Amino acid sequence: MMIRRWAAAAAAILATVGFIGSAPLSWAAPNTPSSATVPVSVSELPEPPTAEEARAELDELTVAPEDDVPGYSRAKFPHWATQYGTCDTREVVLARDGEGVTQDGQCRASAGSWRSAYDGVVLDAASKIDIDHVVPLKEAWRSGASQWTTADRRAFANDLAHSQLIAVSARSNRTKSDRGPGAE
Repeated sequence: MMIRRWAAAAAAILATVGFIGSAPLSWAAPNTPSSATVPVSVSELPEPPTAEEARAELDELTVAPEDDVPGYSRAKFPHWATQYGTCDTREVVLARDGEGVTQDGQCRASAGSWRSAYDGVVLDAASKIDIDHVVPLKEAWRSGASQWTTADRRAFANDLAHSQLIAVSARSNRTKSDRGPGAE
């Protein structure tokens, strides 16, 4: 059931952003380096779509075959960009997805707890948390990001506007690896 919810949410994201083979990034987070400089606060981050919204968005999804494009590297998707002050994307997601999160002077999560959406595990240290790209970077590459600019890939990898990033247990994220939303 957890996998189905994850797949539905990821597919809704694909539909929402017009992901398959698309560019430029009309969906870029409002605070990416190439966009406006107004910071995204934790209270402004979007909630995942409801199941009904996801189904409606899925109905509009254009499915195209993936290309097995050579040349993928995570380094081609600069991530954990500064969002505001000393807070990078990872720290913003940790603050958004955790309970009782406190941050030090460098914006690092120093205390809190997080429930991993993939396996339900509750973790008590940010070091045990991975920030997952619901649509993996490699999946994005195969689905058209290989043709994007580095700035567009940076915007995608740091997208706080479309529920693309979630805090999960490191174990569950590494088990998921670079498999896309359709993988079981």
